Parts: sequence; C-alpha cells; structure tokens
Amino acid sequence: MGRQILSELKKHVPFTALGAITGIVVMVIVILGNMLVQASQASPTIFYVLHPTHVALSAIVTTAIYKLHKPECKVLTAIVIGYIGSIGIATLSDSIIPYLGELILNLPNRGIHIGFIEEPLLTNPAAFLGIAIGFFRPSTKFPHSGHVLISTWASLFHIIMALGLTVNWIVIVAIFFFLFLAVWIPCCASDIVFPLLLVPTRSGGR
Repeated sequence: MGRQILSELKKHVPFTALGAITGIVVMVIVILGNMLVQASQASPTIFYVLHPTHVALSAIVTTAIYKLHKPECKVLTAIVIGYIGSIGIATLSDSIIPYLGELILNLPNRGIHIGFIEEPLLTNPAAFLGIAIGFFRPSTKFPHSGHVLISTWASLFHIIMALGLTVNWIVIVAIFFFLFLAVWIPCCASDIVFPLLLVPTRSGGR
C-alpha cells in the first residue's frame, strides 16, 4: 500500500505541475492586461463556482475508488468517506494552503474563505451529488483529471482575491509553488490515499 501511494504521488507530479502552469498563465494574462482590479472583484464569484465543482468531482472519485475496491460497502460508510474526502480535503486544497501562502507572502487582502461555512448551500449539495454519482456510477479517470485542474483554478482565484494592485515576479513564482502544493498532496490524498487506506484488502480495480 505504501509503495502504491508513493507511486501515485509520483505519477501525478507532471499533471499537477501542468495544472499549476495553467494557473500562472491565467495570472500573467490578468497582470499584463491590467485586469487585477476586475479579477479581484470577480474572484469571489469565480471561487464559489470552482470550489463546489471541485468538491463534487472530488466526492465522485473518492467514493468511486472506495466502491471499486470494496463493492459490498454500505451506503452510509460511502457517504461518510465521500464527504470527509471531498469537503475536508478540498477545503485544505482550495482554502487553507492558499491562505497560508497569502500569509507567508503578506498579501494585502488575505482571507481564509472556508466554503462549507461561508456557502454551505453551494458546497454541501455538491458533495452529496458527487457521492451519489461515485457510488452508483463509479468512475475515476475523467473526474480525477478535472478535479486537479478545477482545484488549481479554485486555489488561484482564492489567491487572486488576496492580491493588491501590483504583483512582482517573485510573488508569481511563489504562487506557482503554492498552487502545486495545494493540489498535489491534498488531491491525491482525497482521491487515492484516503479511500485506499480504508480498504483492508484490494477487491476491485480502477
């Protein structure tokens, strides 16, 4: 199991880095287009579209991985695993790690923005929808890929909310690092590590 988890983390480095690069490309376009003010104003709305979408995709994959490896699992168990794996780890990925980056970079408008607290009527239904899809139609490939990209962009717009009127290249490089970190470990933990740790023996395939 340990070797499988390390293999999955290593396997996801290139795709996670590519996702972080797309986030930086978006940020550079915003900066070069002198759209920081508009982007900052639009970021809360964009974040609360992307974050629930991330939660739903994460719930699909987390629940599906558990169901594929333990087809006889109980519905309530799948709900608990899918909810914790999506809400808990998506919050870490989209809100907590970006906020720590904002603190370290001393960004002027930093804030933590916990989705299931600030917008529970958006975030919780997204989680339960994803759980239902993952339980009844377990599939992992497209939802996981989409999950990584959506998580990157959610983290990006969380950080854009915190930016001031100017950004230098050192901050942009640091933001790339935090985007990568915010997606790589939490998303792999949510989609792969967390559900697999709860399956004592492998009884299905991806």
